[in-house]
Amino acid sequence: MENFEIGVILPGVAVQRRDGLTLGEAARHAERAGLDGVWHGDHLAVGGPVLDAPIALATAAAATSRVRIGTSVFIPAIRPLVWAAKQVASLQYVSGERLVLGVGSGGGPAQWAAAGVPYGERGRLTDTALGLLPRLLAGEPVLLPDAADGDRRVQLAPAVPMPPVWVGNASAAAIRRAAAFGDGWFPSLISPQDVARGRARLAELADGHGRPAPVIAIGGAAHLGGGATAQAEIAAGISGAYGRPLEEVAGIPLTGQPKEVAERLAEYRAAGASHAVIGISGGDWRRQVELLAEVRDLLRP
Repeated sequence: MENFEIGVILPGVAVQRRDGLTLGEAARHAERAGLDGVWHGDHLAVGGPVLDAPIALATAAAATSRVRIGTSVFIPAIRPLVWAAKQVASLQYVSGERLVLGVGSGGGPAQWAAAGVPYGERGRLTDTALGLLPRLLAGEPVLLPDAADGDRRVQLAPAVPMPPVWVGNASAAAIRRAAAFGDGWFPSLISPQDVARGRARLAELADGHGRPAPVIAIGGAAHLGGGATAQAEIAAGISGAYGRPLEEVAGIPLTGQPKEVAERLAEYRAAGASHAVIGISGGDWRRQVELLAEVRDLLRP
């Protein structure tokens, strides 16, 4: 049976303050508990306290030695392409090549407006970034297509190996990008049935590009030990945040005891996923990580 990896989203500023832990302490705790990765989102303008993703993950990398260091997800197109490449290369370097580059093009119109990037250009700019990042990180001279004063060549150093790219979102466009550019498809908050359907389309498109089918990692929201009330509260939050019908997301939250959560994640594994990246949605963060590690152990071959 294939190994199933579980990573955790690092706690935000509010949870760090509430639970009295620093970002480095949180990353070390997840590593010592036995989880496979620590992850951080990339948000510019969300209306609340949030850390810059590359800085947060550099902190996590310095505090750990084994776990994956992952972006969930990095938005390259809200940055000048060379700056995005420099941040990725730096994270890959300081982490000892442990970076997994989750990539997306979301965040809502406010984030793109704050970055001064037209919202309607996000897809094209993301495709451009995915196409050029491997060459930029390899230290090759690259002709930039959108330079302000016309095309120009740049060459970054130090060169680093390109990290695995996991393309976020469950949309048709994301599956297309994952098939064309990615090493992984990284949808969040979807059902095992939707994973299975996406897997079939992903394999078909990747084959058309002459590429192997990318791995599948799912993003989830969990409150281990929580019951029906916790599940309903998390589902309502997902529905409100993403404008999805409540009945569509009611079964998405991962609640209950570790054995129950392991059984739920086994359904995603059967649908084709080999990784899960979990955001903690209730309870003491340290204890939730320890319970998540129990889930990880239950899913070991």
